[in-house]
Amino acid sequence: MKTREIHLNEYLKGEPKPENYSVAEVDLPEPGEGEVQVKNLYISVDPYMRGRMSGIKTYIEPFQIGAVMEGGAVGEVVASNFEGLKPGDHVMSMFGWREGYTKPGKTLMKIDTSILPPQAYLGIAGLTGMTAYVGLKRMIDLKPGETLWMSAGAGAVGSAGIQFAKAMGATVIATARGQEKVDYLKSIGADHAIDYTATDNLAASIREVAPAGVDAYFENVGGTHFTAALEVLKQYGRMAACGMIQRYNDAEQASITDNLTYIVGKSLNIRGFIVSDHMDMQGEFVKDLTEWMMAGKINPAETILDGIDKAPEAFTGLFSGANKGKMLVKI
Repeated sequence: MKTREIHLNEYLKGEPKPENYSVAEVDLPEPGEGEVQVKNLYISVDPYMRGRMSGIKTYIEPFQIGAVMEGGAVGEVVASNFEGLKPGDHVMSMFGWREGYTKPGKTLMKIDTSILPPQAYLGIAGLTGMTAYVGLKRMIDLKPGETLWMSAGAGAVGSAGIQFAKAMGATVIATARGQEKVDYLKSIGADHAIDYTATDNLAASIREVAPAGVDAYFENVGGTHFTAALEVLKQYGRMAACGMIQRYNDAEQASITDNLTYIVGKSLNIRGFIVSDHMDMQGEFVKDLTEWMMAGKINPAETILDGIDKAPEAFTGLFSGANKGKMLVKI
């Protein structure tokens, strides 16, 4: 049986380009003892993958040249020699960027698709949603009545975070690119939505809607947003640093903001985090998410491209703002 997968041709410097990838057709072996064969239904593309394409080890190993790229995926078991899984079961894995695979059953997580569709486990009910939850609950410790600024509000983590923060009783300011995204932010509950491309002073635009400043900032962007956040955070303000996508494609060393003294003068609490270090919160996350969804407080959004060959385009779209909510590729 043949299947297609995406390989990395070279490590990236600057913006991702089509020639960085290739589509390979490979043989898919039948499952051996303890193995299952899975047809992927959806694969995830995520900003953190850009670091793995640079050939540099950070908190995770880089992708290997000439090998299949891997990421989150949900799929359906089509054949099984593993006691815990049978054909028709749905599973979540890190074996994305391919149409199918044969792997040990113990490396997969069975998921319940009777209530949520399978792709939700790559977004609002998966690590994406949990990233927003951990940032708000543990890193920031957001309280009812506080004001939160959510950057990249139309993205996967940002759009989840806006809705979670509203469910937690906060006032939410959200920023994104373009009027269409601003309208979307308002539709999912943001109290104030700002097009950061329509202002030459982002901090001043935040202060127009929050004259006293913000209690907390959720960092997804970095760069100019980080600089503005240091200015508008209140005394003892808190920041959850989840990502800095504005800097990921810098071919040269990025400049450093010149207002870092605010960290000292305001006694700011800035906490960077990787969601995989906080899996002890999963039970609490599932409980709260279930309650919020049953109460109609959560409306997850997805942007879906069709076909494995669209994976590089979907990934590049993360950096140009092509997505509302979670960016996925349907296989």
